[in-house]
Amino acid sequence: MHHVTLGLLRDAFEALRRNAAPGVDGVTWHAYGENLSANLTDLHARVQSEQYRAQPSKRAWIPKPDGRQRPLGIAAVEDKIVQMATVWVLNAIYEQDFVNFSYGFRPGRSQHDALDALWVGITQRKVGWILDADIQSFFDTLDHEWLMKFVEHRVADPRMLRLIRKWLRAGVSEDGEWSKTTVGTPQGAVISPLLANIYLHYVYDLWATWWRDHRATGDVIAVRYADDTAVGFQHRTEAESFLHDLQERLAEFGLKLHPEKTRLIEFGRFAQVNRTKRGDGPPETFNFLGFMHRCGTRRSDGGFTVHRETMGKRLTAKVKDIRQRLMDRRHEPTSQVGQWLKSVVTGYFNYFAVPGNTPSLWLYRLLIGKAWYRSLCRRSQKGYITWPRMKKLIDEWLPRPKVLHPYPNQRLIVTTGGGSRMR
Repeated sequence: MHHVTLGLLRDAFEALRRNAAPGVDGVTWHAYGENLSANLTDLHARVQSEQYRAQPSKRAWIPKPDGRQRPLGIAAVEDKIVQMATVWVLNAIYEQDFVNFSYGFRPGRSQHDALDALWVGITQRKVGWILDADIQSFFDTLDHEWLMKFVEHRVADPRMLRLIRKWLRAGVSEDGEWSKTTVGTPQGAVISPLLANIYLHYVYDLWATWWRDHRATGDVIAVRYADDTAVGFQHRTEAESFLHDLQERLAEFGLKLHPEKTRLIEFGRFAQVNRTKRGDGPPETFNFLGFMHRCGTRRSDGGFTVHRETMGKRLTAKVKDIRQRLMDRRHEPTSQVGQWLKSVVTGYFNYFAVPGNTPSLWLYRLLIGKAWYRSLCRRSQKGYITWPRMKKLIDEWLPRPKVLHPYPNQRLIVTTGGGSRMR
Protein backbone atom coordinates (compact mmCIF):
# COMPACT_ATOMS: atom_id res chain seq x y z
CA MET A 1 0.00 0.00 0.00
CA HIS A 2 2.93 2.37 0.52
CA HIS A 3 3.34 2.40 -3.28
CA VAL A 4 -0.12 4.02 -3.62
CA THR A 5 1.28 7.51 -3.25
CA LEU A 6 -0.31 10.92 -3.71
CA GLY A 7 1.60 11.33 -6.97
CA LEU A 8 0.35 7.97 -8.24
CA LEU A 9 -3.24 8.96 -7.44
CA ARG A 10 -2.74 12.18 -9.41
CA ASP A 11 -1.39 10.23 -12.39
CA ALA A 12 -4.35 7.85 -12.12
CA PHE A 13 -6.80 10.76 -12.19
CA GLU A 14 -5.16 12.14 -15.33
CA ALA A 15 -5.36 8.70 -16.98
CA LEU A 16 -9.15 8.43 -16.57
CA ARG A 17 -11.56 9.21 -19.40
CA ARG A 18 -12.66 12.83 -19.21
CA ASN A 19 -16.18 12.26 -20.57
CA ALA A 20 -17.02 9.04 -18.71
CA ALA A 21 -20.46 8.76 -17.10
CA PRO A 22 -20.54 9.62 -13.37
CA GLY A 23 -21.10 6.99 -10.70
CA VAL A 24 -23.71 6.87 -7.95
CA ASP A 25 -22.45 10.12 -6.41
CA GLY A 26 -23.00 12.04 -9.68
CA VAL A 27 -19.49 13.54 -9.58
CA THR A 28 -17.87 13.92 -13.00
CA TRP A 29 -14.15 13.95 -13.81
CA HIS A 30 -14.22 17.71 -14.43
CA ALA A 31 -16.11 18.45 -11.20
CA TYR A 32 -13.64 16.41 -9.14
CA GLY A 33 -10.73 18.21 -10.80
CA GLU A 34 -11.92 21.68 -9.81
CA ASN A 35 -10.37 21.23 -6.35
CA LEU A 36 -8.03 18.43 -7.31
CA SER A 37 -5.13 18.92 -4.89
CA ALA A 38 -7.35 19.04 -1.82
CA ASN A 39 -9.50 16.15 -3.04
CA LEU A 40 -6.52 13.90 -3.75
CA THR A 41 -4.78 14.79 -0.47
CA ASP A 42 -7.92 13.83 1.43
CA LEU A 43 -8.38 10.67 -0.63
CA HIS A 44 -4.78 9.59 -0.08
CA ALA A 45 -5.11 10.08 3.67
CA ARG A 46 -8.32 8.02 3.77
CA VAL A 47 -6.79 5.21 1.69
CA GLN A 48 -3.65 4.93 3.83
CA SER A 49 -5.58 5.11 7.12
CA GLU A 50 -8.18 2.61 5.84
CA GLN A 51 -10.99 5.15 6.26
CA TYR A 52 -11.67 5.04 2.52
CA ARG A 53 -15.02 3.42 1.69
CA ALA A 54 -15.84 2.00 -1.71
CA GLN A 55 -19.12 3.16 -3.24
CA PRO A 56 -21.48 0.79 -5.05
CA SER A 57 -21.28 0.62 -8.83
CA LYS A 58 -24.11 2.20 -10.78
CA ARG A 59 -25.74 -0.45 -12.95
CA ALA A 60 -26.16 0.34 -16.64
CA TRP A 61 -27.04 -1.90 -19.57
CA ILE A 62 -25.41 -1.96 -22.98
CA PRO A 63 -26.65 -3.91 -26.01
CA LYS A 64 -24.74 -6.98 -27.22
CA PRO A 65 -24.38 -7.98 -30.90
CA ASP A 66 -26.83 -10.87 -30.37
CA GLY A 67 -29.58 -8.51 -29.19
CA ARG A 68 -29.24 -9.22 -25.47
CA GLN A 69 -27.96 -6.72 -22.92
CA ARG A 70 -24.75 -6.79 -20.91
CA PRO A 71 -24.64 -5.35 -17.35
CA LEU A 72 -22.08 -2.61 -16.88
CA GLY A 73 -20.89 -1.24 -13.55
CA ILE A 74 -20.04 2.47 -13.43
CA ALA A 75 -17.77 3.32 -10.50
CA ALA A 76 -17.49 6.67 -8.75
CA VAL A 77 -14.54 8.88 -9.70
CA GLU A 78 -12.68 8.29 -6.42
CA ASP A 79 -13.08 4.53 -6.78
CA LYS A 80 -11.72 4.73 -10.33
CA ILE A 81 -8.69 6.72 -9.16
CA VAL A 82 -7.76 4.31 -6.38
CA GLN A 83 -8.45 1.27 -8.57
CA MET A 84 -6.26 2.62 -11.38
CA ALA A 85 -3.37 3.27 -8.98
CA THR A 86 -3.81 -0.19 -7.46
CA VAL A 87 -3.77 -1.82 -10.89
CA TRP A 88 -0.45 -0.15 -11.69
CA VAL A 89 1.08 -1.40 -8.43
CA LEU A 90 -0.23 -4.95 -8.84
CA ASN A 91 0.79 -5.12 -12.50
CA ALA A 92 4.42 -4.88 -11.40
CA ILE A 93 3.84 -8.14 -9.51
CA TYR A 94 1.62 -10.10 -11.85
CA GLU A 95 3.24 -9.26 -15.18
CA GLN A 96 6.14 -11.44 -13.99
CA ASP A 97 3.75 -14.33 -13.40
CA PHE A 98 1.19 -14.26 -16.21
CA VAL A 99 1.71 -16.76 -19.03
CA ASN A 100 2.52 -15.80 -22.60
CA PHE A 101 -0.79 -16.91 -24.12
CA SER A 102 -2.77 -14.51 -21.89
CA TYR A 103 -3.47 -11.24 -23.74
CA GLY A 104 -6.52 -9.53 -22.28
CA PHE A 105 -6.08 -6.12 -20.64
CA ARG A 106 -2.34 -6.43 -20.13
CA PRO A 107 0.25 -3.66 -20.63
CA GLY A 108 1.80 -3.77 -24.09
CA ARG A 109 -0.66 -6.39 -25.37
CA SER A 110 -3.75 -5.96 -27.50
CA GLN A 111 -6.53 -7.88 -29.20
CA HIS A 112 -4.49 -7.85 -32.40
CA ASP A 113 -1.56 -9.47 -30.61
CA ALA A 114 -3.90 -12.30 -29.58
CA LEU A 115 -5.27 -12.58 -33.12
CA ASP A 116 -1.73 -12.66 -34.54
CA ALA A 117 -0.63 -15.40 -32.14
CA LEU A 118 -3.66 -17.52 -33.01
CA TRP A 119 -3.12 -17.08 -36.76
CA VAL A 120 0.57 -17.97 -36.52
CA GLY A 121 -0.14 -20.96 -34.29
CA ILE A 122 -2.73 -22.42 -36.67
CA THR A 123 -0.66 -21.83 -39.81
CA GLN A 124 2.73 -22.92 -38.46
CA ARG A 125 1.91 -25.72 -36.01
CA LYS A 126 0.29 -29.10 -36.60
CA VAL A 127 -3.24 -28.00 -35.80
CA GLY A 128 -6.22 -30.04 -36.98
CA TRP A 129 -8.83 -29.16 -34.33
CA ILE A 130 -9.90 -25.92 -32.65
CA LEU A 131 -11.70 -25.60 -29.33
CA ASP A 132 -13.47 -22.24 -29.28
CA ALA A 133 -14.41 -21.88 -25.60
CA ASP A 134 -16.32 -19.16 -23.78
CA ILE A 135 -16.91 -19.11 -20.01
CA GLN A 136 -20.56 -18.41 -19.28
CA SER A 137 -21.20 -15.14 -17.38
CA PHE A 138 -17.65 -15.17 -16.07
CA PHE A 139 -17.58 -11.65 -14.63
CA ASP A 140 -20.92 -12.29 -12.90
CA THR A 141 -19.99 -15.65 -11.33
CA LEU A 142 -16.37 -15.18 -10.27
CA ASP A 143 -16.09 -16.48 -6.68
CA HIS A 144 -14.84 -13.87 -4.20
CA GLU A 145 -13.28 -16.29 -1.73
CA TRP A 146 -11.31 -18.16 -4.37
CA LEU A 147 -10.17 -14.83 -5.84
CA MET A 148 -8.85 -13.61 -2.50
CA LYS A 149 -7.03 -16.90 -1.96
CA PHE A 150 -5.35 -16.45 -5.34
CA VAL A 151 -4.38 -12.83 -4.58
CA GLU A 152 -2.91 -13.89 -1.23
CA HIS A 153 -0.42 -16.11 -3.07
CA ARG A 154 1.47 -12.98 -4.15
CA VAL A 155 0.16 -10.12 -1.99
CA ALA A 156 0.85 -10.16 1.76
CA ASP A 157 -0.09 -6.58 2.71
CA PRO A 158 -3.36 -6.93 4.71
CA ARG A 159 -4.36 -3.35 3.87
CA MET A 160 -4.21 -4.10 0.15
CA LEU A 161 -6.23 -7.28 0.65
CA ARG A 162 -8.89 -5.41 2.63
CA LEU A 163 -9.01 -2.73 -0.07
CA ILE A 164 -9.76 -5.31 -2.76
CA ARG A 165 -12.46 -6.88 -0.57
CA LYS A 166 -14.10 -3.47 -0.21
CA TRP A 167 -14.54 -3.22 -3.96
CA LEU A 168 -15.87 -6.77 -4.24
CA ARG A 169 -18.44 -6.16 -1.49
CA ALA A 170 -19.47 -2.64 -2.48
CA GLY A 171 -22.54 -3.94 -4.31
CA VAL A 172 -24.45 -2.34 -7.17
CA SER A 173 -27.08 0.37 -7.33
CA GLU A 174 -29.83 0.23 -9.96
CA ASP A 175 -32.64 2.80 -10.03
CA GLY A 176 -31.66 3.87 -6.53
CA GLU A 177 -31.90 0.34 -5.09
CA TRP A 178 -28.73 -1.16 -3.57
CA SER A 179 -28.09 -4.89 -3.83
CA LYS A 180 -25.36 -6.98 -2.24
CA THR A 181 -22.78 -8.79 -4.38
CA THR A 182 -21.44 -12.13 -3.17
CA VAL A 183 -19.96 -13.27 -6.48
CA GLY A 184 -18.66 -11.53 -9.60
CA THR A 185 -16.88 -8.28 -10.30
CA PRO A 186 -18.54 -5.39 -12.19
CA GLN A 187 -17.75 -5.17 -15.89
CA GLY A 188 -16.56 -1.62 -16.45
CA ALA A 189 -14.71 -1.28 -13.13
CA VAL A 190 -11.04 -0.37 -13.59
CA ILE A 191 -9.88 -3.17 -11.28
CA SER A 192 -12.08 -5.90 -12.81
CA PRO A 193 -9.87 -6.93 -15.79
CA LEU A 194 -6.84 -7.48 -13.54
CA LEU A 195 -8.86 -9.44 -10.99
CA ALA A 196 -10.28 -11.54 -13.82
CA ASN A 197 -6.80 -12.25 -15.15
CA ILE A 198 -5.59 -13.26 -11.68
CA TYR A 199 -8.54 -15.64 -11.29
CA LEU A 200 -8.09 -17.25 -14.70
CA HIS A 201 -4.31 -17.38 -14.28
CA TYR A 202 -4.74 -19.89 -11.48
CA VAL A 203 -7.93 -21.58 -12.68
CA TYR A 204 -7.09 -21.90 -16.38
CA ASP A 205 -3.68 -20.67 -17.55
CA LEU A 206 -1.44 -22.63 -15.18
CA TRP A 207 -3.66 -25.71 -15.49
CA ALA A 208 -3.71 -25.54 -19.32
CA THR A 209 0.08 -25.21 -19.35
CA TRP A 210 0.41 -28.27 -17.10
CA TRP A 211 -2.09 -30.25 -19.22
CA ARG A 212 -0.20 -29.47 -22.42
CA ASP A 213 3.16 -30.44 -20.89
CA HIS A 214 1.96 -33.64 -19.18
CA ARG A 215 -1.07 -34.95 -21.10
CA ALA A 216 -0.57 -33.99 -24.75
CA THR A 217 1.52 -35.94 -27.22
CA GLY A 218 0.81 -33.77 -30.27
CA ASP A 219 1.03 -30.02 -30.84
CA VAL A 220 -1.20 -27.82 -28.67
CA ILE A 221 -1.52 -24.04 -28.95
CA ALA A 222 -3.53 -21.72 -26.71
CA VAL A 223 -4.61 -18.08 -26.84
CA ARG A 224 -6.75 -16.42 -24.17
CA TYR A 225 -8.23 -12.93 -24.16
CA ALA A 226 -10.20 -12.29 -20.95
CA ASP A 227 -12.81 -15.09 -20.74
CA ASP A 228 -12.54 -16.06 -24.42
CA THR A 229 -10.03 -18.73 -25.34
CA ALA A 230 -9.09 -20.65 -28.48
CA VAL A 231 -7.06 -23.85 -28.20
CA GLY A 232 -5.62 -25.75 -31.17
CA PHE A 233 -4.85 -29.48 -31.16
CA GLN A 234 -3.13 -31.88 -33.50
CA HIS A 235 -5.24 -34.86 -32.41
CA ARG A 236 -9.00 -35.08 -31.96
CA THR A 237 -8.79 -37.43 -29.00
CA GLU A 238 -6.65 -34.94 -27.10
CA ALA A 239 -9.01 -32.09 -27.98
CA GLU A 240 -11.96 -34.05 -26.59
CA SER A 241 -10.00 -35.03 -23.49
CA PHE A 242 -8.97 -31.41 -22.87
CA LEU A 243 -12.58 -30.21 -23.21
CA HIS A 244 -13.80 -32.84 -20.72
CA ASP A 245 -11.03 -32.02 -18.24
CA LEU A 246 -11.59 -28.28 -18.67
CA GLN A 247 -15.26 -28.57 -17.78
CA GLU A 248 -14.36 -30.43 -14.60
CA ARG A 249 -11.62 -27.93 -13.77
CA LEU A 250 -13.92 -24.92 -14.13
CA ALA A 251 -16.67 -26.57 -12.08
CA GLU A 252 -14.26 -26.78 -9.11
CA PHE A 253 -14.15 -22.97 -9.06
CA GLY A 254 -17.81 -22.18 -9.72
CA LEU A 255 -17.48 -21.67 -13.47
CA LYS A 256 -18.83 -23.42 -16.56
CA LEU A 257 -18.50 -23.16 -20.33
CA HIS A 258 -21.22 -21.51 -22.36
CA PRO A 259 -23.04 -24.39 -24.09
CA GLU A 260 -23.89 -22.40 -27.22
CA LYS A 261 -20.61 -20.52 -27.61
CA THR A 262 -18.25 -23.43 -26.94
CA ARG A 263 -17.49 -25.58 -29.99
CA LEU A 264 -14.92 -28.18 -30.99
CA ILE A 265 -14.43 -28.12 -34.76
CA GLU A 266 -12.11 -29.66 -37.30
CA PHE A 267 -9.95 -26.79 -38.52
CA GLY A 268 -6.51 -26.34 -40.08
CA ARG A 269 -4.44 -27.61 -42.99
CA PHE A 270 -5.07 -31.23 -41.99
CA ALA A 271 -8.78 -30.57 -41.60
CA GLN A 272 -8.98 -29.19 -45.11
CA VAL A 273 -7.25 -32.24 -46.60
CA ASN A 274 -9.05 -34.85 -44.50
CA ARG A 275 -12.52 -33.41 -45.04
CA THR A 276 -11.91 -33.24 -48.76
CA LYS A 277 -10.96 -36.93 -48.80
CA ARG A 278 -14.10 -37.86 -46.84
CA GLY A 279 -16.32 -35.62 -48.96
CA ASP A 280 -17.46 -33.68 -45.88
CA GLY A 281 -17.12 -30.26 -47.45
CA PRO A 282 -15.01 -27.33 -46.25
CA PRO A 283 -14.05 -27.02 -42.55
CA GLU A 284 -16.35 -25.10 -40.24
CA THR A 285 -15.53 -21.55 -39.20
CA PHE A 286 -15.14 -20.06 -35.72
CA ASN A 287 -15.31 -16.56 -34.26
CA PHE A 288 -12.69 -14.92 -32.06
CA LEU A 289 -12.40 -11.26 -31.01
CA GLY A 290 -14.80 -9.98 -33.65
CA PHE A 291 -13.38 -11.94 -36.59
CA MET A 292 -14.71 -15.03 -38.33
CA HIS A 293 -11.83 -17.42 -39.07
CA ARG A 294 -11.99 -19.85 -41.97
CA CYS A 295 -9.56 -22.16 -43.75
CA GLY A 296 -8.25 -20.88 -47.08
CA THR A 297 -5.36 -20.90 -49.51
CA ARG A 298 -2.70 -18.36 -50.36
CA ARG A 299 -2.89 -16.71 -53.76
CA SER A 300 0.87 -16.83 -54.16
CA ASP A 301 1.45 -20.59 -53.97
CA GLY A 302 -1.87 -22.24 -53.07
CA GLY A 303 -0.62 -23.20 -49.60
CA PHE A 304 -2.81 -23.27 -46.50
CA THR A 305 -3.68 -20.07 -44.66
CA VAL A 306 -6.36 -18.67 -42.37
CA HIS A 307 -8.69 -15.99 -43.72
CA ARG A 308 -10.23 -13.52 -41.26
CA GLU A 309 -13.40 -11.56 -41.93
CA THR A 310 -15.53 -9.28 -39.77
CA MET A 311 -18.21 -11.27 -37.97
CA GLY A 312 -21.54 -10.76 -39.70
CA LYS A 313 -23.38 -10.08 -36.42
CA ARG A 314 -20.77 -7.53 -35.38
CA LEU A 315 -21.01 -5.67 -38.69
CA THR A 316 -24.82 -5.72 -38.70
CA ALA A 317 -25.09 -4.49 -35.12
CA LYS A 318 -22.66 -1.64 -35.78
CA VAL A 319 -24.51 -0.50 -38.90
CA LYS A 320 -27.85 -0.69 -37.08
CA ASP A 321 -26.53 1.52 -34.28
CA ILE A 322 -25.11 4.09 -36.71
CA ARG A 323 -28.36 4.10 -38.70
CA GLN A 324 -30.37 5.03 -35.61
CA ARG A 325 -27.92 7.71 -34.56
CA LEU A 326 -27.99 9.18 -38.07
CA MET A 327 -31.77 9.47 -37.92
CA ASP A 328 -31.44 11.30 -34.59
CA ARG A 329 -28.90 13.70 -36.15
CA ARG A 330 -30.53 14.14 -39.55
CA HIS A 331 -31.27 17.83 -38.99
CA GLU A 332 -27.69 18.73 -38.12
CA PRO A 333 -25.46 20.35 -40.76
CA THR A 334 -24.18 17.87 -43.33
CA SER A 335 -20.55 18.77 -42.72
CA GLN A 336 -20.96 18.19 -38.98
CA VAL A 337 -22.50 14.76 -39.49
CA GLY A 338 -19.86 13.97 -42.13
CA GLN A 339 -17.06 14.77 -39.70
CA TRP A 340 -18.64 12.51 -37.09
CA LEU A 341 -19.09 9.66 -39.57
CA LYS A 342 -15.48 10.04 -40.67
CA SER A 343 -14.30 9.42 -37.11
CA VAL A 344 -16.69 6.46 -36.72
CA VAL A 345 -15.55 4.76 -39.93
CA THR A 346 -11.89 5.49 -39.18
CA GLY A 347 -12.21 3.86 -35.76
CA TYR A 348 -13.88 0.81 -37.31
CA PHE A 349 -11.14 0.46 -39.92
CA ASN A 350 -8.43 0.85 -37.28
CA TYR A 351 -9.58 -2.44 -35.77
CA PHE A 352 -10.91 -4.48 -38.70
CA ALA A 353 -8.54 -3.46 -41.52
CA VAL A 354 -6.47 -6.66 -41.44
CA PRO A 355 -5.05 -8.37 -44.54
CA GLY A 356 -7.77 -10.21 -46.45
CA ASN A 357 -10.70 -8.35 -44.89
CA THR A 358 -10.96 -5.54 -47.45
CA PRO A 359 -14.28 -6.73 -49.03
CA SER A 360 -15.95 -6.58 -45.62
CA LEU A 361 -14.62 -3.04 -45.11
CA TRP A 362 -16.05 -1.92 -48.45
CA LEU A 363 -19.41 -3.44 -47.48
CA TYR A 364 -19.38 -1.57 -44.19
CA ARG A 365 -18.60 1.71 -45.94
CA LEU A 366 -21.39 1.12 -48.46
CA LEU A 367 -23.96 0.34 -45.76
CA ILE A 368 -22.97 3.42 -43.74
CA GLY A 369 -23.26 5.53 -46.90
CA LYS A 370 -26.76 4.17 -47.60
CA ALA A 371 -27.82 4.80 -44.02
CA TRP A 372 -26.61 8.39 -44.30
CA TYR A 373 -28.47 8.72 -47.61
CA ARG A 374 -31.74 7.58 -46.02
CA SER A 375 -31.37 9.97 -43.10
CA LEU A 376 -30.77 12.92 -45.45
CA CYS A 377 -33.83 11.99 -47.52
CA ARG A 378 -35.93 11.97 -44.34
CA ARG A 379 -35.12 15.55 -43.42
CA SER A 380 -38.37 16.77 -45.00
CA GLN A 381 -40.79 15.98 -47.81
CA LYS A 382 -38.59 18.05 -50.11
CA GLY A 383 -35.35 16.72 -48.69
CA TYR A 384 -34.71 14.18 -51.43
CA ILE A 385 -31.06 14.02 -52.51
CA THR A 386 -29.84 12.38 -55.71
CA TRP A 387 -27.53 9.39 -55.47
CA PRO A 388 -24.76 11.01 -57.61
CA ARG A 389 -24.67 13.89 -55.14
CA MET A 390 -24.72 11.40 -52.25
CA LYS A 391 -21.73 9.58 -53.75
CA LYS A 392 -19.78 12.82 -53.70
CA LEU A 393 -20.58 13.27 -50.01
CA ILE A 394 -19.52 9.69 -49.28
CA ASP A 395 -16.25 10.12 -51.15
CA GLU A 396 -15.63 13.43 -49.40
CA TRP A 397 -16.21 12.24 -45.84
CA LEU A 398 -15.96 8.45 -45.59
CA PRO A 399 -12.41 7.01 -45.75
CA ARG A 400 -11.70 4.42 -48.42
CA PRO A 401 -10.74 1.00 -47.04
CA LYS A 402 -7.09 0.01 -46.99
CA VAL A 403 -5.14 -2.56 -45.01
CA LEU A 404 -3.77 -0.96 -41.83
CA HIS A 405 -2.27 -4.01 -40.12
CA PRO A 406 0.68 -6.15 -41.25
CA TYR A 407 0.42 -9.89 -41.70
CA PRO A 408 0.35 -11.62 -38.29
CA ASN A 409 3.68 -13.42 -38.73
CA GLN A 410 5.40 -10.13 -39.61
CA ARG A 411 4.09 -8.28 -36.55
CA LEU A 412 4.69 -11.22 -34.21
CA ILE A 413 8.37 -11.31 -35.21
CA VAL A 414 8.68 -7.59 -34.47
CA THR A 415 6.90 -7.70 -31.09
CA THR A 416 8.49 -10.90 -29.77
CA GLY A 417 11.90 -10.86 -31.44
CA GLY A 418 11.08 -14.06 -33.24
CA GLY A 419 9.85 -15.84 -30.12
CA SER A 420 6.40 -17.25 -29.46
CA ARG A 421 3.62 -15.86 -27.33
CA MET A 422 1.48 -18.94 -27.82
CA ARG A 423 3.19 -21.15 -25.28
